[in-house]
Amino acid sequence: MGIVERRQRQKEEVRNEIIKAAWEMVKKDGWQSLSIRKIADAIEYSVPVIYDHFENKEAILLEFGRIGFNKLNTRLETAKAEHTDPAAQIRAMANAYWDFASAYTELYQLIFGTGVARCEGEECSAEFSRVYDIMIEPIETLMQQNGLTDVQPCLKFHTLWSFMHGLISIKLNGNSPVDPELDKLVWEDAITGYIRNLG
Repeated sequence: MGIVERRQRQKEEVRNEIIKAAWEMVKKDGWQSLSIRKIADAIEYSVPVIYDHFENKEAILLEFGRIGFNKLNTRLETAKAEHTDPAAQIRAMANAYWDFASAYTELYQLIFGTGVARCEGEECSAEFSRVYDIMIEPIETLMQQNGLTDVQPCLKFHTLWSFMHGLISIKLNGNSPVDPELDKLVWEDAITGYIRNLG
């Protein structure tokens, strides 16, 4: 391995250490705990080393936003691919969305701004566009199958995303007056009603 390759590998290793330390910090104390100084202390490097890899704290948040959206989009694509019926695809993707929010609560909070600053920037916007692209196709297909032509599919996507995000936000913020089992029943009822209304 040449000098250039070795330096590149070392740089990637330090970058991964930064991300790992930041993630452990967030898991323990939340996004508000994140700071360049704390990350530097955790990995025993100087603050300038962190700035060699990330311009500022916002750049670290953007990286986590990219990670979060990639994980979400992978789950949506996998769920969608398991079915050919558009109604089944919509239900599977909605459940994959719920499962992502449950498994990666901190990432969900970051990418959708529930109780913390949302990741901003063109990259996060582009990643959310992928969520739209993945989910819109079965919505359009089901609407066409059922002869629903007087409503735009884009509106129906935003209706779906709004109730999913709303129910999850209530759950994550601890404002739900019901138990977890009833939360999931409400979720299933909302999805069933949504799919029914696409025809």
